[in-house]
Amino acid sequence: MATVLKANPREDLRGSATRKIRKQGLVPAILYGNKIDSQPVSVESVDFLKTVRSAGKNGLFSLEVAGKKSHQVMIHDMQIDPLKNEYTHIDFFEVDMTSEIDASVPVRLEGECPGEKEGGMVSHLMYEITVRCLPSDIPEEITVDVSNLNIGDSIQVADIRSVVSVTITSQDDETIVTVQPQAAEQENGQAGDEEVSGTEEAAEATEEKPAEE
Repeated sequence: MATVLKANPREDLRGSATRKIRKQGLVPAILYGNKIDSQPVSVESVDFLKTVRSAGKNGLFSLEVAGKKSHQVMIHDMQIDPLKNEYTHIDFFEVDMTSEIDASVPVRLEGECPGEKEGGMVSHLMYEITVRCLPSDIPEEITVDVSNLNIGDSIQVADIRSVVSVTITSQDDETIVTVQPQAAEQENGQAGDEEVSGTEEAAEATEEKPAEE
């Protein structure tokens, strides 16, 4: 069963009215799309949170306005109060199910990395990849296998195009993940070399110094 989120139209757009509905446990929002006029609405905060958890970041769900018209939408943007950890505004975008759209998809690394076992450090550089496809084909996530990476190896966008079922619009040369030597090991090695060199120079200086009578 498709997820349904109920919304109510907002007539009064003044700041005082917006603050009032927030105190009532509602979140002000806007509904818009390529084929509809923008419409201010509000949704229940608790119901919205449940919808986000159920549908996911790029999930599709039905937004039912005033118990009448249903719109197939995605969440285009969310604003959150960092102090209260509450939603303050939401953008709902009505999608055309027959037209491709761009979406940012989370990247998840999987597998045991040999380079990490050898003492290397896995650096996850790209956490999202942009794709273009029909709304119903947007993947929840893109997995990248790191089980063949040794120290000094990396995976770029070009390396995963053939294993992803949708069109990737991110640049080929963008690096998703790399395995690097531990910085601490490098610094310790350099420090050790400098320390040995300094000790040798001190010893030589001592040998060259004439004995005092």
